[in-house]
Amino acid sequence: MVSGGRRYATNDVQGAAKPLSGRYLSLAEREEIALLLVQDYSLREIGRRIGRSASTISREVRRNAATLGGLSSYRATVAQLHAERSALHPKTAKLIKNSALRLYVEEKLAGVAQTP
Repeated sequence: MVSGGRRYATNDVQGAAKPLSGRYLSLAEREEIALLLVQDYSLREIGRRIGRSASTISREVRRNAATLGGLSSYRATVAQLHAERSALHPKTAKLIKNSALRLYVEEKLAGVAQTP
């Protein structure tokens, strides 16, 4: 399926769309994270169960945890909305932002730049 310029495959377990690259978490994976967090599974165990590293799970939960009355909670749908919104506004590349760096890289690639 093609949506917004991205290619998706069907996730066999829950039928939700999963990016083909495997780089990004799918909604099904985020829902699984939310369910396992409620069941008090550790981040490492959650990572093992969905086939992702513990650091990926930790980063996902930290980025998308909502604080309600001082308590931190993770909502899969909210996390998915945040991910989709941030995908629409990608970070500007360093070489576009920094003209001095861009000039140095261009000169280096041309074999002209001197090392400092």
